[in-house]
Amino acid sequence: MIAAMRDPYAILGVRRNAGQEEIKAAWRSVARAVHPDHNQDDPSATERFAEAGRAYELLRDPVRRSRYDWVRREAELRRMEAMKQKMRGQEPDDEPVGAETAEEAISRIFGVDPQAAAARPSAAARPVEKNAPSVGPFKAEPAAEMKQEQPKADAMVRRSIAPAAELVAAIVQRIRGRITKTADKVPDLAIDIHVSIEDVIERARVPVELPDGELIKVSIPVGAMDGQTIRLKEQGYRVAGMARGDVVATLRIGQDGPFRTRGLDIVTALPLDLQNAVLGCETTIEAPNGPVTVAIPAWSGSDKSIRIAGKGLPDASGQSGDLVVELRLVLHEKPDDKVMDLMRSQRNGLYL
Repeated sequence: MIAAMRDPYAILGVRRNAGQEEIKAAWRSVARAVHPDHNQDDPSATERFAEAGRAYELLRDPVRRSRYDWVRREAELRRMEAMKQKMRGQEPDDEPVGAETAEEAISRIFGVDPQAAAARPSAAARPVEKNAPSVGPFKAEPAAEMKQEQPKADAMVRRSIAPAAELVAAIVQRIRGRITKTADKVPDLAIDIHVSIEDVIERARVPVELPDGELIKVSIPVGAMDGQTIRLKEQGYRVAGMARGDVVATLRIGQDGPFRTRGLDIVTALPLDLQNAVLGCETTIEAPNGPVTVAIPAWSGSDKSIRIAGKGLPDASGQSGDLVVELRLVLHEKPDDKVMDLMRSQRNGLYL
């Protein structure tokens, strides 16, 4: 049997309806608090850190989390039913269900306990007492002969519980394999790397500080976009007896300047006065990858965008996104008498 695991929600200190971001933040906080490097006087720090890691790995996986929640609800229902029967003065058919492992819960749900069923002898395999009287033509067989018949009886028992036992064993083995695999490696460390559009274009090497204080430089891959992740193999937390975890770095491209990104496209706004918007013009703007000439057609309003091909972020195939110029119609800071007279004539008719 695998050891019973404590409630992962309690380990990380989150609610049962917590979202993934809340769970990730809780894991980071707990990992910092219980990390063995920060608790060298605590002999249980490594086990506490590993326990927190197992809880995070379970809750971050929607499938495993859903399975755990379902098994836990089933166990709670069984406990409540046992308590109700006890209050009514009735002996429950089964023992009350306590804190159980995944293997125990699955065996209970399918109604088969592989170990108990295999160990339980059948009536045919039960040894006959030494002084037991014979009935009819049948006589008690010597113990040696019964031992020879025992493997056959066990085989019959195993066949009698198939295929349910095989199904349970397969599920338990899969769960055990996942838990063992998870426990052998420290969970990944998630961080953010803040970069500029120029950094992405130039594929700069960005400095990143690792958990052990080491400073490394991460190269931005070609075709990188905002929100893309970069995995740094075996650069995460170190824990004795466990494989070192990875660092999963998420690129955060700055969007607070005159330029922002939309996938591989670079987007900017270009203010226009009324005259240039009506008559059209040609202007030059300083884009992150160099100066770009923008031709604005006549009668261009604020709902118009001009797309310049190949002036965006580069992709892995050697191509590039576009530069998208969004036009914004603006007025001068001070009123223009000529413009105001023109607008009056348009609204009220020509006058002297």
